[in-house]
Amino acid sequence: MNDRSKLASRAPLRKLTGVQIVGTGSFVPDNVVTNEDLASLGCDAEWIVQRTGIHERRHAPPGMSTGDMAVSAAERCIEASGVKRSEIDLLILATLSPDRLLPATATTVQDRLGLRCGAMDLSAACSGFVYALATGMQFVATGTSKRALVIGADTNSRVVNPNDPKTYPLFGDGAGAVILAPGSDEQGALSYMLGSEGNGADYLCRPTGGSAHPFPEEGCDDRSWYLSMDGRAVFKWAVRLVDEVSRQVISAADLTIDEIDWWMLHQANVRIIDGAVDGLGIDREKVVMHLDRYGNTSAGTVPISLDETFRAGKIQPGQHLLMSGFGAGLTWGTVVWRW
Repeated sequence: MNDRSKLASRAPLRKLTGVQIVGTGSFVPDNVVTNEDLASLGCDAEWIVQRTGIHERRHAPPGMSTGDMAVSAAERCIEASGVKRSEIDLLILATLSPDRLLPATATTVQDRLGLRCGAMDLSAACSGFVYALATGMQFVATGTSKRALVIGADTNSRVVNPNDPKTYPLFGDGAGAVILAPGSDEQGALSYMLGSEGNGADYLCRPTGGSAHPFPEEGCDDRSWYLSMDGRAVFKWAVRLVDEVSRQVISAADLTIDEIDWWMLHQANVRIIDGAVDGLGIDREKVVMHLDRYGNTSAGTVPISLDETFRAGKIQPGQHLLMSGFGAGLTWGTVVWRW
């Protein structure tokens, strides 16, 4: 892998204020899967904790899909916001595990929510929610949307190989949502960065199932349609990336590290988060953590963090949040947001 710290610095920094978050919501399945529950798959419970920080995760039961979780998170978000469904004029769903390859899962979510609006899926894996947030921001800031519903949801337990003891324990299922609306010039993204390094695409991918390598007519029995990950390569990249990009977006926002009130980093591995805490000198009390309870919920990790922190009464007007997603693509999205 190349020196990605040099590549990361080439991604553009942008600012977009005049947008606010007026509601949050999240959902995780009731089905708790502990590390001990995975022992039959050859997974060592203590190894999982030491290497990842995960104690348990949630798996969607049979019959529950990404769309189902997205609807539940959105319902809670709409209720909390007080926004009328008739006011929502855009729906963006970030996911790597859509209900079907066609059509977009967002369209069925829109229908089930009773919304009259455009709806689309966005595919940027674990960076998906921040990408979707940035996309929704553009519509609201330009006046082409008054209320945009942005959702991040993934049913990872369906796309990760259950026979892979090193990868399967890392992931869980869940969803989170926000509603964006016009705000003051002091609110919104003080700075943000979206980046990608496609030469690392093979480090985290699902090899079979697309137009390049479609499912064979006789069926796919080599498990190549499951997620494949070079964990060591992705880990090393992520540790360097989180440190560098965080410094860049904070500097561009004309803030210091100490002025970030809440850090909502993608919940992939506790060692990545620990690396950021140590390298940046972050007050650990400001770092939102749910990795130990939910595992890596991909596009759901950042909005779940946001919803749980907001509902706990910890986010106040004028505070600064750093939200960061990173993963397959390789992609990343990081934003400094003023509430």
